[in-house]
Amino acid sequence: MNFKILTHFGRYLIMMGTAFSRPEKTSMYYKETMRQMNDIGVGSLTIVGLIAVFIGAVTAVQFAYQLDGTLVPIYYIGYIVRDSTIIELAPTITCLVLAGKVGSNIAAEIGGMRQKEHIDAMEIMGVNTAAYLIMPKVVAALVVIPLLVAIAAFVSVFGGYIAVVPAGYMSHEEYIQGVRSFFDSYNIFLMFVKATVFAYLLTSVSAYQGYYVKGGSIELGQASTNAVVFSDILILLADYLIAVLLT
Repeated sequence: MNFKILTHFGRYLIMMGTAFSRPEKTSMYYKETMRQMNDIGVGSLTIVGLIAVFIGAVTAVQFAYQLDGTLVPIYYIGYIVRDSTIIELAPTITCLVLAGKVGSNIAAEIGGMRQKEHIDAMEIMGVNTAAYLIMPKVVAALVVIPLLVAIAAFVSVFGGYIAVVPAGYMSHEEYIQGVRSFFDSYNIFLMFVKATVFAYLLTSVSAYQGYYVKGGSIELGQASTNAVVFSDILILLADYLIAVLLT
């Protein structure tokens, strides 16, 4: 079992080393990167926004319930929603969702090319397939996923607002006071560190699962499932390690 894990890890490192080698034709890589940024970023904007709204709304309502009848000022709801969203919920939940949407798509796309022997044909023509198929996806994810996380954090705070202010839990002024209280810009840095690390993990692991897939449609389905499962596990592990190291 340990030998198998080391084999996969070594093959993953070799693949990523090959993927980030010097491209043959920069213009082709640029066009592919732009296409991937559109697919990953714009294509995921709706689901990320929808999830972020409910993350903020549920967090605000739950803390309003917890603070009911206590001596804690009511404006702390806005403060708690802001910090919990920025530090943890926006980067982690967003990337876990993207691992299911983007990661499975990457594994299926590359795995389908492997099974149809498109990758073999490209290698015969002298194309660095690891670089052409993987590097644009990783670079695009490193650019757009932190942006999606930032949007999710903003939308989540707004979701908390529409959940508690119109419902009468607190006034507009109290929520805004909480959002503006005790702000620490280091939390923004921590959010982007998490988003960047998670983006790299979910794209590279998914690409690895698809790039080395063998067999038929059943194995391709298993590779897509493994891409999501392993990406989620590594994201949660990285989340813990970042929290230990940077907080």
